[in-house]
Amino acid sequence: MLKILGRANSFNVRKVLWICDELGIAFEREDWGRGYMPTSTAEFLRINPIGLIPAVIDDGVVLRESNSIVRYLATRHGPDEIYPKDPVKRAHVEQWMDWANYETSISLRGAFLGGMLHEPPWNNPWFIEQGRNQITKEVGQLDEHLDRGGPYMCGDTFTVADIPVGLVVNRWFSLDFERPALQRRCRLLRQTRRARSLSAPRAKRPALILFFSPSSSRGGVREAERRVR
Repeated sequence: MLKILGRANSFNVRKVLWICDELGIAFEREDWGRGYMPTSTAEFLRINPIGLIPAVIDDGVVLRESNSIVRYLATRHGPDEIYPKDPVKRAHVEQWMDWANYETSISLRGAFLGGMLHEPPWNNPWFIEQGRNQITKEVGQLDEHLDRGGPYMCGDTFTVADIPVGLVVNRWFSLDFERPALQRRCRLLRQTRRARSLSAPRAKRPALILFFSPSSSRGGVREAERRVR
């Protein structure tokens, strides 16, 4: 059985939880990271020498980096639609995964880690302001993209691109600064709700409601995990 190492309230661990739920992959999870077992221990570093979560162990295969894990699980367990084999379609999916992982991670360090969690060194007032400005710009770009070609990041079909982007949108709605009017960007919240399932009959699965609703809670995620197991 797949083993996931990382706390369930981690942005990057939730990517792995999402793909597991989408594809019905059974897993076990251990709490590592902030507030739990430290990733600086020899035990964890033997598994992931980089010392970051998530890490997974799958039939003796050890992997790190959340997007790589998502792609691996989608390739191993998912249909072609969720992670296409066609090189052009695959590149379109991966460019949005990379955008969420690199572009928005920088701005969210200021807007979220600095502005909301007050974590040094990200809590510098200038850095917080820059992060807020940049994430506002990025969410605007995302909104325009969905307006032109949605409902999902790569058109009419849910793909692994929707997983990291959906988490970015969820975090945007949790930020506590005065954001621009949400008349258009409310569609982004609907986008995360639409991305809860690959087909309509699964649209009300509690696991993804807990993962991506702005009122998410660790307790709810644990309940979802019991159901997945």
